[in-house]
Amino acid sequence: MKSATAENSAHKQAFSEGARDAGDSMQRPASSFTLCHRQPATAKWYDRRDSVFIEFCLEDSKDVQVNFNKSKLDFSCVSGTDDIKHQNTVELFGEIDPKESKHRRTDRSVLCCLRKAEPGKSWPRLTKDKTKCNWLSVDFNNWKDWEDDSDEDLSSFDKFSEMMNSMGGDDLPDLDGADDVHDSADSDDEKMPDLE
Repeated sequence: MKSATAENSAHKQAFSEGARDAGDSMQRPASSFTLCHRQPATAKWYDRRDSVFIEFCLEDSKDVQVNFNKSKLDFSCVSGTDDIKHQNTVELFGEIDPKESKHRRTDRSVLCCLRKAEPGKSWPRLTKDKTKCNWLSVDFNNWKDWEDDSDEDLSSFDKFSEMMNSMGGDDLPDLDGADDVHDSADSDDEKMPDLE
């Protein structure tokens, strides 16, 4: 029985020393942890006939690295005033042409154009896996359903909308007084006789 008690005290001592050592490591500066930690960047994507576009939404990005592989995209950068490190690795739904794929950095984002290896093939999602990534969403502002071959109709409609917006409506008459027209006497109208 004494040996079990001695063994328990040895375990307690080892545990307390381990906890003390762990506590010491926990008291290291937080910067040593954040230098190694990378979080995924928020991104939006959309599909076109020949390319797939993905926009990483980051302000003030620097040290941007984008590696295009046949079936994978690797993205990393540092962003913001706090120098937050970001890293995204995307196993792509389909294959791309790495030599023809490009990226462009702006103050607010990094836009990647992934040239499809098989143009004309629709991508129902960006990733190979069907699991939803919490950092990735569809860019509905740029999404077009190009499979129904109505690109020409859409572009014509877009041109028409732009033309209408540029016209402004300054040339249109003021319709506030439209009711007054019916109240005024018309020169060729005669008074109708009373019905009997």
